[in-house]
Amino acid sequence: MTADALPPDLTACELEPIRWPGAIQPHGRMLVLDAQTLQPVAASAGWPAPERAAVLAALDRTALSALPATGAGSSPIGLGRLQLPGGVAQEVSAHRTTAHVIVECEEAGPEDPGPAPIYALARNFLPRLQQAHDLASLCLLAAEEMRRLSGFGRALVYRFDEDGHGEVLAETLEAGYDSYLGHHFPASDIPRQARALYLLNHFRLIPDARYAPVPLVGLNGAAAAQVDLSQAFLRSVSPVHLEYMRNMGTLASMSVSIVVDGKLWGLVSCHDHAPRTLARNVRAACEHLGQLLSLQIGALQAAEEAAERLELRQLTLSLVAQLAESDGTLSRLVHSTGLQRLASASGAAVVLDDAVWTVGATPPPAQIEALARWIVGRGEEVYASDALARDYPGGAALRETVAGVLAVSISQVHRHVILWFRPEIVRTVRWAGNPRKTINEGGRIHPRKSFQSWVEHIGGRSARWRASELAAARELRDALIGIVLRRAQEMADAATALGRVNKELEAFSYTVSHDLRAPMRHIAGYADLVLEMDGSQVSERGRRYLGHVKEAAAFAGQLVDALLDFSRLGRAALKPRSVDTAAMVADLVRELQRDEPGRRVHWEVAPDLPPLYADPFLLQVATRNLLANAQKYTCRQAAPRIVVRAVVRADRVGLEVEDNGVGFEMKYVDKLFGVFQRLHAAEEFEGTGIGLANVKRIVERHGGEVWARGVPQQGATFGFVLPRSPHH
Repeated sequence: MTADALPPDLTACELEPIRWPGAIQPHGRMLVLDAQTLQPVAASAGWPAPERAAVLAALDRTALSALPATGAGSSPIGLGRLQLPGGVAQEVSAHRTTAHVIVECEEAGPEDPGPAPIYALARNFLPRLQQAHDLASLCLLAAEEMRRLSGFGRALVYRFDEDGHGEVLAETLEAGYDSYLGHHFPASDIPRQARALYLLNHFRLIPDARYAPVPLVGLNGAAAAQVDLSQAFLRSVSPVHLEYMRNMGTLASMSVSIVVDGKLWGLVSCHDHAPRTLARNVRAACEHLGQLLSLQIGALQAAEEAAERLELRQLTLSLVAQLAESDGTLSRLVHSTGLQRLASASGAAVVLDDAVWTVGATPPPAQIEALARWIVGRGEEVYASDALARDYPGGAALRETVAGVLAVSISQVHRHVILWFRPEIVRTVRWAGNPRKTINEGGRIHPRKSFQSWVEHIGGRSARWRASELAAARELRDALIGIVLRRAQEMADAATALGRVNKELEAFSYTVSHDLRAPMRHIAGYADLVLEMDGSQVSERGRRYLGHVKEAAAFAGQLVDALLDFSRLGRAALKPRSVDTAAMVADLVRELQRDEPGRRVHWEVAPDLPPLYADPFLLQVATRNLLANAQKYTCRQAAPRIVVRAVVRADRVGLEVEDNGVGFEMKYVDKLFGVFQRLHAAEEFEGTGIGLANVKRIVERHGGEVWARGVPQQGATFGFVLPRSPHH
């Protein structure tokens, strides 16, 4: 449970001034001095003024002035034992804040002539700690040593998860104590500000949960409530927490922070059924043990993460190598088993705009495409969620297939996304008491009274994405971007070279076609001269052969002329403007009817043909080719019919010509728009085989597209669309 989800009465815990409680625990006394003048500004109530004065007189003011400012993790500095007149010996410590020097006095126990516990800890325990190679044994060793050092009846080590809930990983206890091993404690047990305080002050001791706080009293008009006690040993804690301890059957507690990489990883928490205090040297040893444990956990995690990252990097390199050896198309990733292994995913998908390729267990392509669109809209290079139903508006519909997703966006121009999916995992969590059971009496909150095991089944989430997996996904993204950019550069270079070759070919075809026209005319001319001058001497067979020569020369001349036109179309500059399409089509239909006056073709021209934005001459050439093509291939029909209609799209507009002629098989559709490509013999239908190639070239030069559909002996449909006028 997060703080945002807390019931209204619990949110008050977030507002409690735990750093400035204005009170201390009663097992010691406190004197607060001004940080600059070292004059007293506050003291714990009930402390006689003569004793305060004696303590102040006994302190080394030079040492107090030299105290460093306390930082995160630092503790008050011990100033030694001090014997008050007529009283018991006191252990004195002090620390400096921005505004104050805080002096704490606690009753000193008998002096121990033996070695300090911290030395035994370093000599005996540290080698054992270093031999622990997994987290469970490491935490158990720490719990056992912490209970031995402190003498508390129960010691446990627990870790915080990403939501702030604590899980008990290790425990050691005496007879008569309840076991919490494997149990979870809700995040609300330690509010955010208390968690922040554990990060600042790594040690806290409460000798008796039944205590009555001793207030700080301001001296000389100073305000005691403004004294920051964040790092004071004697700081009074929240009354709600004291009640929490009593409800648990705990009268004394000690907590030592486990801090890894600057973050609160967890706590070593000790409990006792009876009041218990600790000598200063034992406290120092317990605090040092917490530091050793923090370092060892950090080293263990770093080693595990390094091993994971190395394995995932090898997988990433393998994926990238496979892709680099191919044509670089990212959809090929789904054919590699390494893609799912990279993120321990049940399924994966590659999305490029509206196209989706999948492998493993995934949602339907339409849902993947919608999810990819939402992820790209967030503008994040790497996105991860283990609760998709909570984070994504359409996540509930995906719950049967996936509950978590990891995604990387490859391009900022296109919707190019790689996604990994994980299924839902229903977790059984054993709480130490119902985490939501609180009591509100008279506007004051009370913690739960029972800590008996309370089981909850939590669904809607997948396994969490580890930091190493997120790093691997980011590394794969960077590598893929490199491949995509390299392929783009190669394509750009190829396009430049192809453009140069095309220009050379156009120039060559223009030159060849231009130079071939004269020889073709000469061949036909000389054939005519032979027939005219020596016709009487040429046999019938010779005249027939010369006739074939003339026909072949004439056809070759037509091919040359068509090739020359085709070359010109690629070289001529475009002069686009708005063209009255209806008038143009009407003129072309009349022209075709005049060319074949004996045919009765039924023309159906739509009355609403839209104006087109194009070069008028080239548009007329393209349209004439389509209309003439339809008229030619309907010549064997008893009732030829040709339909001309408009094609209107969101950003494009054009024409479509449909006939009921000989048609064609769709498997040959890719050949139709090629130069000299014919699906029917020249003996059946006249033509050079360049007409449709001209249409394609003209349309594509205008930024449009062409298409064709056909059914043998039933007819064909040819069409094109062009971009709308920029003034549309």
